[in-house]
Amino acid sequence: MAGHEASAEGLGAMSAPLAGEASSVATASAGASGPAAAIACVVEDPGAAPGAAARLSHRLGVPLEHGLAQVDQGAAALLVDGQGVSLVRDGMRLKGDLERMARRIRPDALGRELLVRAARIKGGSESLTAVDATAGLGEDALLLAAAGFSVTLCERDPVIAALLRDSLDRAAASAVLARAVERMRLVEGDSVDVLHRLDASPDVVLLDPMFPGGKRAAAKKKLQLIQTLEAPCDDEGKLVAAAMAAGPRKVVIKRPAKGPWLAGIEPDYSLCGKAVRYDCLVAPCYGRHRGAC
Repeated sequence: MAGHEASAEGLGAMSAPLAGEASSVATASAGASGPAAAIACVVEDPGAAPGAAARLSHRLGVPLEHGLAQVDQGAAALLVDGQGVSLVRDGMRLKGDLERMARRIRPDALGRELLVRAARIKGGSESLTAVDATAGLGEDALLLAAAGFSVTLCERDPVIAALLRDSLDRAAASAVLARAVERMRLVEGDSVDVLHRLDASPDVVLLDPMFPGGKRAAAKKKLQLIQTLEAPCDDEGKLVAAAMAAGPRKVVIKRPAKGPWLAGIEPDYSLCGKAVRYDCLVAPCYGRHRGAC
């Protein structure tokens, strides 16, 4: 895995795509140190690209092992093989897979996506920008990028960021996804810090924090493994305040359909599906009457 690392002294241009020298996916560090990697080691499979596992091991500061037999029972590890990077634990395996989103970003399907409808900016320009402040495995950010946004993806957890970076690199080689991936940039760091350091206001900020109970909106069973790494949002008010302070035209918050408002803040309006709801906070200058779905 060869991700191009861009310096991030100034983060004002993060929502614009950058071209990597060794990878089509531009990445950066937000400057603040994130949490320690919550895995025991990186495991190198014989089919892995030469040096990829060693680089990842060094990046995360964990041991490099050769073969899953070296991983203790119950411990999590990142496996690097010929197919990319996977999170493994107790026989379970999870790999970022943006390529499976190909059907959802087709022109005839994209406009029906609830997130795309919630993020839509009336009278917006062709150069819209968004910050996905809780990127996870990048599926929501891909939908926004396919809809024309240049998207900055913030991910604080280093293991999740490694899975996301690998997924973006593989998606960049897909004829169907490459154009959207060119508009996506991964920034590793705390999203509150990143939002505070933006020089230019994005059009949209997307929030999808974990519930204190340990679930994201529309969490699927197969994502339970990754949720063991991701801490619940411990200060919802601070996250919403940082999103609004970044000066977007709207903040879009992804919630379970019957879940409470994030930080107890009533949205200006909401769009509801069967499993998820998008609560929209509109900047005062673009305000409208509050409404419910």
